[in-house]
Amino acid sequence: MDSIAEKPHAVCIPFPAQGHINPMLKLAKLLHHKGFHITFVNTEYNHKRLLKSRGPNSLDGLPSFTFETIPDGLPPTDANATQDILSLCVSTRTKCLPHFRDLLSKLNSSSNIPPVSCIVSDGVMSFTVEAAQELGIPEVLFWTTSACGFMGYMQYQNLIDEGLIPLKDASCLTNGYLETEIDWLPGMRGIRLRDLPAFIRTTDPEDGMMKTMLIETERAKRASAIILNTIDDLEHEVLDALKNLLPPIYSIGPLHLQLDQVQSEGTDLKSIQSNLWKDEPECLEWLDSRAPNSVVYVNFGSITVMTSEQLIEFAWGLANSSKTFLWVIRPDLVGGESAVVPPEFVEETKERSLLTTWCPQEQVLNHPAIGGFLTHSGWNSTLESVCAGVPMLCWPFFAEQQTNCRYCCKEWGIGMEIEGDVHRSNIEELVTKLMEGEEGKEMRKKAMEWKKLAKEAATGPNGLSFLDLDKMVNEVLLSKKLK
Repeated sequence: MDSIAEKPHAVCIPFPAQGHINPMLKLAKLLHHKGFHITFVNTEYNHKRLLKSRGPNSLDGLPSFTFETIPDGLPPTDANATQDILSLCVSTRTKCLPHFRDLLSKLNSSSNIPPVSCIVSDGVMSFTVEAAQELGIPEVLFWTTSACGFMGYMQYQNLIDEGLIPLKDASCLTNGYLETEIDWLPGMRGIRLRDLPAFIRTTDPEDGMMKTMLIETERAKRASAIILNTIDDLEHEVLDALKNLLPPIYSIGPLHLQLDQVQSEGTDLKSIQSNLWKDEPECLEWLDSRAPNSVVYVNFGSITVMTSEQLIEFAWGLANSSKTFLWVIRPDLVGGESAVVPPEFVEETKERSLLTTWCPQEQVLNHPAIGGFLTHSGWNSTLESVCAGVPMLCWPFFAEQQTNCRYCCKEWGIGMEIEGDVHRSNIEELVTKLMEGEEGKEMRKKAMEWKKLAKEAATGPNGLSFLDLDKMVNEVLLSKKLK
């Protein structure tokens, strides 16, 4: 019993969307490897999706690693899709705390597991800070954004105070107003309004997503620490600026590289997966038959929604480029209807394309056949592309994807932005530049340099991310003294 009681117990709770669950599970696995008992908390809706996609035994088999659920507060549904993000943000913020408190009480009443000693929560699930403070235990907020995206959110209140947002009227979206340069943002040079997280693009002072970010960034100041899945080399200036605004900040990424190293040592961590859609690993066999650097990988992530017209323009742009491509098309990629490409497009490209509904992205990006990535610029995808040394075509959709796109294209030299309306001729031109133009060659060279730095940061014995994870564990999660 004493040995159980002495083991540290971390409760890890992600925001209930795929792009947040994945990095939180990676972090939870790393903490488990460091000796923590882990309780991983999904919403009931996502837990059902997980069991459906991975099978009923997919969450078994790892000692001291258990899964629990809480309701998300939204009406029940049998859909197999990402829920509306604004509804989720409002519901989790206003309805989940009592359920989370009850779960912590249940865990602390069990004689079979150690008492909860710390909480690791998603940055936009910061209602958990209340529960941690009630129990007198450390609470770390894991913002799954880039550091530059997080800084953008941190500046929302200042932008409001300066009268820059919300927008005066809808014409500001098209009259050049978003090109206004903001020269006073800490650690961010040359940033325009259009480069900041896209929830500022509203005329409503009570806009739900803008309000959510104001609340969450303010509450971040109450955390014991903030962690980010990034590397110091990539975002040094922004990280330095953030450290002047917030509790201790630790850069512990890329998490998947840290985890790969641990899993290569023969642990059982691979048995637990987090994909809410069923992987189609056949795409890896298809890639095996392709020449090095010859395939464009296309994936707009788990949340992006486009119109059927945009889908068709992307399709014909890819077709007209004459390049080989692997395209992940989620069933819910097109808003309000099934995502269907024209049959003549399928016929014309069948010898040089593979369309799939989901795939093991890290493995795909690291496959030698992949030469470029057409992406929505979500942070997980961006970081995975950096680590694979793959240059990007960026079509940001929402949230901080605009900020990630700006940094990829202007600061890191590894991306080109698809600007304006999606048109097949523009897609064709950019895909051609990416795969065979001088721009593409330069970006590929730069991407390989970042790949090397990312690996050193995460896996080298003196890597800053490798050391920061250890420091965070010892200085915060195992600390009995709260800040």
